[in-house]
Amino acid sequence: MSGPGGVGKGTIVDELVRRDPGLWLSRSWTTRAQRPAEADDAYVFTTPAAFEDRIRAGGFVEWNEFLGNYYGTPRPDHLDEPDGPDIVFEIEVNGAQQVKASYPDAVLIFVLPPSRDEQERRLRGRGDPEDKVYARLRKAEQEEPVGLAIANHVIVNDDLDRTVGELHEIIEHERSRLPGR
Repeated sequence: MSGPGGVGKGTIVDELVRRDPGLWLSRSWTTRAQRPAEADDAYVFTTPAAFEDRIRAGGFVEWNEFLGNYYGTPRPDHLDEPDGPDIVFEIEVNGAQQVKASYPDAVLIFVLPPSRDEQERRLRGRGDPEDKVYARLRKAEQEEPVGLAIANHVIVNDDLDRTVGELHEIIEHERSRLPGR
């Protein structure tokens, strides 16, 4: 799942994984500081040196640098196990491009905010500093055309319950297409 900052990816994914025991969420790593009131398990908060060590070891499915910080998805042990759980990556568009390049069968879901004003409100509400709010809004304008072009499915997060329900339907549809399911 990808989408611009402030679209609600974390909230959506947490609720989706809570409702569907067949999903496993891969927690991303970051070198940015933890936001006020942000859950300790929102990310694996780490140092730049530890992150760079993991890059050199090939320990990320995808990673990038944004606003002076690293963000990346660790390579799960069961990534290539056909009978393992369905893995959910909560990533940015650049990461989605990397995943699709490495795993062409990956299902990419792109999430949009209901409006740019609502996205800005959400960014401010989570405690992002003013300069980061504007940087994320500018990045969203660049990411959206790319995300829309590479996505298998696109949804608008205007109501959490409806959005999670729609995602569950997409997941069930994709599961039904797999051999042996």
